[in-house]
Amino acid sequence: MTVGDRAAGRRVDTYLAARFTNLSRTEVAGWIRRGGIRSEDRSLKPSSRLRLGERLRIHVPGLAPQSAPPPLPPVLHEDERLLVLDKPAGLLVHPSGDRWAYAVIGLARRARPEHRVELVHRLDRDTSGVLVLTKDLEANVLLKEEVRSRRVHKTYQAIARGRIPWEEQEVRVPIGEGEAEIRLRRAVVDGGQAAHTTVRVLRRIPAAPGADPSQELTLVELVLHTGRTHQIRVHMEHLGFPLLGDKIYGQPDSVFLHSLEHGDDAVVRQAVGFPRQALHCASMSFTLPDHGALTVRAPLAPDLVALLDGTPPVWPDPEADG
Repeated sequence: MTVGDRAAGRRVDTYLAARFTNLSRTEVAGWIRRGGIRSEDRSLKPSSRLRLGERLRIHVPGLAPQSAPPPLPPVLHEDERLLVLDKPAGLLVHPSGDRWAYAVIGLARRARPEHRVELVHRLDRDTSGVLVLTKDLEANVLLKEEVRSRRVHKTYQAIARGRIPWEEQEVRVPIGEGEAEIRLRRAVVDGGQAAHTTVRVLRRIPAAPGADPSQELTLVELVLHTGRTHQIRVHMEHLGFPLLGDKIYGQPDSVFLHSLEHGDDAVVRQAVGFPRQALHCASMSFTLPDHGALTVRAPLAPDLVALLDGTPPVWPDPEADG
């Protein structure tokens, strides 16, 4: 892992025990002394203060992945200040949780060690498509301000459950915390944050011959005018056409809770119909001083193309090492 702004200056044992809550500070200290946690740049002690940009090697059974890191995702655009990638579904943009997993930010820093690589925005693990990173701090600050000021134009494509009868609709309903059992779930609520999404139908996909008509799908294009958490998923559920593969929206809470306990077993597969939420960031347009306007596009992800062509989905091996 590479030490970022939030970790720099903190004791290594304190930070890692907070980062991986299944390890105590004493356990972290023991792994440091035994060499299971070490720095590429210096001799490490439990009391050492982490340095910005320092790289740690973590070899703790059950914590770090045992497989080799995946390759850097395909590069859509690169220049002296920007690195824009086509993120595949299933890959985190930033490490999270109690078990270390490979993530885009680490892969990018490893591939471009001579630059200060940082994320400009994030995509959910299951969302594919355009992901913008910067290669210097000034560019990162400037582009994040563009995002905050809503001067970045994002277009998504998604596959929704059901046959949408209209061609285009403006969705303007507020989003806030709901009352569901799942804490991360958002909902359309009075008094929530204003949210605006444009939904356009691109293609209607009929059900397979002999199948229930309710199995019809619709490929849509979505333009985000605001950037609320889970905005597309909430708005599509509100319209009555939730995203295919979504375990949280358009499903009873029990489906997501079941998947946490049992994985994507037959119950979950039957309920959601696809291995991931069928959502793809198709393009982003923005302006960076000394660059001018830039639009970057990512082709529809291969698993979504296969679905549109009638190929049955391939569910990942639940035992695969992350």
